[in-house]
Amino acid sequence: MLGGERILEAGCGLGLASLVGHRRGADVTASDNHPLSASFLHHNARLNELAPIKYRHGPWRGARAGRHVEGAFDLIIGSDLLYDRDASDALGGFIGRHAAAAAEVWIVDPDRGNRPAFNRQMRELGFGLREHRLDHGAGVGLAAYKGRMLTYSRPA
Repeated sequence: MLGGERILEAGCGLGLASLVGHRRGADVTASDNHPLSASFLHHNARLNELAPIKYRHGPWRGARAGRHVEGAFDLIIGSDLLYDRDASDALGGFIGRHAAAAAEVWIVDPDRGNRPAFNRQMRELGFGLREHRLDHGAGVGLAAYKGRMLTYSRPA
């Protein structure tokens, strides 16, 4: 990504990634289906002395116009989104509706086991995949982690 892209965080939760991008001047929209996510995000922005951040309700299925996610994004990001097979199917459809013609999708996956089905869906949407292992052992003040960075790209 070169800068100036529209970025969507899917399943933002507390919005950490969106807040970091927002602080760095990115055009970020945070989204989640949880009814309290917008409140959490706006509270965290105030705590970090940031201007208000864009938020749209982001159900992966059955979205309506208005306060829901609309439009196409150049980069879609998320973490720990592949938590069940059905969510993976819905997430693929959500990405298909909101990814620009040439787009990237960055997903951090803690190896929950639903990656193969999601990879197939992304391939059907025209995305190629690069995987990078993120494993590291525990250290002083650092918990062990096992997972992958999944980077999907779809050229124009």
